Amino acid sequence: MANTKEQKAPKGGEKGSKGGDKGAPKAAVKPQGAQTVAKGYVPALQKKYKEEIMPKLIKEFGYTSNMQVPKLIKITVNQGVGSATGDKKLIEVAQNELGVITGQQAVQTVSKKDISNFKLRRGMPIGVKVTLRAAKMYEFLDRLISIALPRIRDFKGIAEKFDGRGNYTLGIKEQIIFPEIDIDKITKIFGMEMTFVTSTDKDEEAFALLREFGLPFRNIKK
Repeated sequence: MANTKEQKAPKGGEKGSKGGDKGAPKAAVKPQGAQTVAKGYVPALQKKYKEEIMPKLIKEFGYTSNMQVPKLIKITVNQGVGSATGDKKLIEVAQNELGVITGQQAVQTVSKKDISNFKLRRGMPIGVKVTLRAAKMYEFLDRLISIALPRIRDFKGIAEKFDGRGNYTLGIKEQIIFPEIDIDKITKIFGMEMTFVTSTDKDEEAFALLREFGLPFRNIKK
């Protein structure tokens, strides 16, 4: 797989640039899906972290200061669109859909190398990406846990494999688990990867943090 770098989205957001291709496929999203965060608003999970999760982790790991308690720094959502090499319009569809799912404008990621076997040229868009922080991060996590994950068919929990540095990556096969996507209008099924970046470099502490947020790991010890 080619290395990627971010490319800023064109001005005009989800509507596209003036004079664009009128025949381009539209993203299968509901207009009300995009989120705005009111000034001073504190998401439920952010409040839960301060009032419930921090005291539990202090007791579990014996921290002597609140500054030692691990916290969630950001959630990065990546969506690869390999078929975009044959249909560039799919990038726009994925960009619009991911923006509505996360409530934040997605940016394109582009190839840094030429790979002839995959008909890939340097600078060609091959995916989209969103980095969530603060209130939008907590809001997305809340919707992921309480709404999206339970919609996965035969869902039995998520794996517990961390990266050895306190970060966790969750793979999702279909974007249609998010209610913001209108399943009757989708152009193509896209998978995505979500990386949860924490302030600790210890997997045990990161696991405890995400467990307390409510991520449904398969083998949580009761």
